[in-house]
Amino acid sequence: QVQLVESGGGLVQPGGSLRLSCAASGSISTIARWSWYRQAPGKERELVGRITSSGFTNYVQSVKGRFTISRDNAKNTVYLQMNSLKPEDTAVYYCNADRFDVGMNYWGKGTLVTVSS
Repeated sequence: QVQLVESGGGLVQPGGSLRLSCAASGSISTIARWSWYRQAPGKERELVGRITSSGFTNYVQSVKGRFTISRDNAKNTVYLQMNSLKPEDTAVYYCNADRFDVGMNYWGKGTLVTVSS
């Protein structure tokens, strides 16, 4: 099993920055890929970006150049650094982890980011 807990959300003005954290516990050594998703009010959940066990990252076009995903293996934590935030970035942000060895996928409970003046 893998447990994921997100933190770092809050209210920020347009143009501001936030760093979200995803603290993991359990069988984390077997996680092959970490992802961040978000769900805005009234919209479907969408992928924001991913980082693989080898460190490769990719992002949805709308956040490229503004968001960065990184890992701290010593702290068992994945981060989402969000810069130049826009009102349309307002959403609940979720951490996700894939274990390809057993075909399992895990979700955190999410953290709310509100971008507003």
